[in-house]
Amino acid sequence: MSQEAFNLDAEVDVDSIESSSRKARSETITRLARYTVIKLFALFLTVVAGVYITILIANMGGHVDEIRRGVIRETTVLALSSDPEFRVLPEAERTAIIEERIALAEKRFGLDQPFIVRSFRYLSDALTLNLGFSEFLISDSGSRVVRNIILERLPSTLVLFGTGNLILFFASLSFGLSLSRRYGSFWDKFILGMAPTSSAPGWFYGLFLILIFSSILGWLPFGGMVDAPPPENTVDYALSLMKHMILPVSAIVINAIFLNAYTWRTFFLIFSSEDYVDMAKAKGLTDKMIERRYILRPTLPNIVTNFAFLLIALWTGAIILETVFNWPGIGELYFRAIGAFDTPVILANIVVYAYLLAFTVFILDFIYALVDPRVRIGQKRE
Repeated sequence: MSQEAFNLDAEVDVDSIESSSRKARSETITRLARYTVIKLFALFLTVVAGVYITILIANMGGHVDEIRRGVIRETTVLALSSDPEFRVLPEAERTAIIEERIALAEKRFGLDQPFIVRSFRYLSDALTLNLGFSEFLISDSGSRVVRNIILERLPSTLVLFGTGNLILFFASLSFGLSLSRRYGSFWDKFILGMAPTSSAPGWFYGLFLILIFSSILGWLPFGGMVDAPPPENTVDYALSLMKHMILPVSAIVINAIFLNAYTWRTFFLIFSSEDYVDMAKAKGLTDKMIERRYILRPTLPNIVTNFAFLLIALWTGAIILETVFNWPGIGELYFRAIGAFDTPVILANIVVYAYLLAFTVFILDFIYALVDPRVRIGQKRE
């Protein structure tokens, strides 16, 4: 073969390789785009279904409408009855005025329309985050705007549950990894024996903590977020906040630390018994290197998933725990909204959580592809 023919074949091979590479990149981009669109559409349908079901449940099959009509009638009659000029009017005229006021109030709340019509309006407003105004609740600043009410309570929940859940997550992860090295030891059996105690909710432990450290010993406050009146100095305010956080954070940690540590310990034990771990030990690698490369790395998708859903849980708080500790957060707000049948506030909590959950599930697929080379986004299994 001549040199010219050889060079020509080489150029043809290079062009073929470049063409194949461009085709592969194009197919990858198309596959990712198709997967992204389908995934987003499926998650959006899930959010729509979840929010609409919440709207139906929140109305309790029409009972909430009847309760609202009763409250409107009672409030209107009491308000007019306190007016001396109204009391001297003829009965027929009084009745007409009462019915007119009631009709205006029902129209303001949309009760003059069928619930099915209002449900779709609620759904549209919720999905577009047009949260509107609270029907009964107000913020500390006197605002009825649902967005302001939630934003006012959100920092309190994030501070409390962010601190508690992050401590719980990293502590249980560390304890689980440590216990996997000491299988069958005293502490391993102790954690195993204490794991069933996590079946009790956090507020249950909170009641005992309040009884011991607040009522009997008097070391810590019974509840609240800061002292009353709140300290004006920033340092004193931070110290007061940390003092009030000790009991609720302890309740959060005690509630789940044993079960979480046991779960992670079992998970790490499964991976530490793999053949490639035994081979790494035979090669003389150190325990820390083996844990980092051959135990933690394969479990990274699970760790990322747990951490991601932990971050979502921070937005919801815990209804009873915040109520027990009188913590002014989202959970306590949700409890009050349910008690007052305040549909806009209830829907606002559900919608924010649904969007966060859907966004996290969507992002996790791409994170899995980064931390685990076996994952191929949008690629069908053979």
